[in-house]
Amino acid sequence: MNPTSSVDLLLVEDNPQDLELALLALHKASPSLKIHVARDGSEALDFLFCEGSFADRLISETPRVILLDLKLPKIDGLDVLRRIKKDARTSSIPVVVLTSSSEQRDLVESYKLGVNSYIVKPVNFERYTQAVRDLGMYWMLLNQPLNVGS
Repeated sequence: MNPTSSVDLLLVEDNPQDLELALLALHKASPSLKIHVARDGSEALDFLFCEGSFADRLISETPRVILLDLKLPKIDGLDVLRRIKKDARTSSIPVVVLTSSSEQRDLVESYKLGVNSYIVKPVNFERYTQAVRDLGMYWMLLNQPLNVGS
């Protein structure tokens, strides 16, 4: 099996420092968590829709949750969210926006598009890692996912 075919969490983040902190926090919360990282919106969409270098992945093996930054290169996070929620194959995947943007228009647009949660990244190191750890624990352990095939 392709190691990228089955993941628990898709982390879409272009900032290297935020990415490193998020991975550390998530792995500390759940060491066995399978995470795929996309560093821009285009890579995230390729992964989710099994295109480009992910053409051999099965689209039915969706991540259990997506942590999505909004300010991304190539394709921004709102466009990624729009595409995820528009497609029946991916629309039920919970999406959590984890962004530095506290702009009201980004918040409103994210919820209009169907985001499940909107979190402004804490600036403080400890608060940021705690927020990511808590997000991982909630979405991976506590939340009851919708099983579309059931």
